[in-house]
Amino acid sequence: MFEIKRKECLNPTVTRMDIYAPRVAAKAEPGQFIILRADAEGERIPLTVADYDREAGTVTIIFQVVGATTEKLNHLSEGDCLCDFVGPLGRATHTDGLKKVAVVGGGVGCAIAFPIAKKLHALGCEVHSIIGFRSRDLVILEEDFRSVSDKLCLMTDDGSAGEKGLVTDALRALIESGEEYDEVITIGPLPMMKFVCLLTKEYGIKTVASMNPIMIDGTGMCGGCRLTVGGKTVFACVDGPEFDGHEIDFDEAMARSNAYGEFERHRYESACNLFKEVK
Repeated sequence: MFEIKRKECLNPTVTRMDIYAPRVAAKAEPGQFIILRADAEGERIPLTVADYDREAGTVTIIFQVVGATTEKLNHLSEGDCLCDFVGPLGRATHTDGLKKVAVVGGGVGCAIAFPIAKKLHALGCEVHSIIGFRSRDLVILEEDFRSVSDKLCLMTDDGSAGEKGLVTDALRALIESGEEYDEVITIGPLPMMKFVCLLTKEYGIKTVASMNPIMIDGTGMCGGCRLTVGGKTVFACVDGPEFDGHEIDFDEAMARSNAYGEFERHRYESACNLFKEVK
């Protein structure tokens, strides 16, 4: 079983957990993900590796409580165990040879962006991190990013923390000030990544986007995570989750991500009601 060694609330809807999974920790790299089940009756959900400690044998996950399974997961405590914790899956972020990179994260996507920024920094790359949130209450990992970034831009929609504006505002300002990047790596909500990629395409800057479509088995067999990239069908679980951002059909990806919205809402409400009854 996979014991929860640490649990921490990062904001009202986002939780960080360190899970004891030494075999996964021994192989995990930034950009990869795991698939877990909270209990034997639970569904399988993918979560990106937010960090790892090979010596302690732990893998860090950060999740937002948005559905039935994350609600159930959030009710577990330190010392409790997960039923399944499989990984690492997917391809690790390509970091070789990069000298200067802008890492752009939005919301809980910053949990995925942080380990990438951390590894690039450890390799001696100059890292400019741009992280965006709706408001101060939702900010996560600010100090973590600061510790691995040569430059950090914190943006909020309402200006309650950092600067008021979007991550694309900060990225455009950096580019127009003369900053030249080998690559931009973006992780966050699909609309945000779409507009980051449209911006960098204007300037001809290579851009990688980390995709998180609906995923079931994590081996490429179910086809649920299919995307269109460069006019071809690919599978995020085995071909990604990172792809050339200028080649992704974001409109199709957004349409597919909303396909089960009503079903997910009902499942989430049922889970919430169940926990209320237990209390």
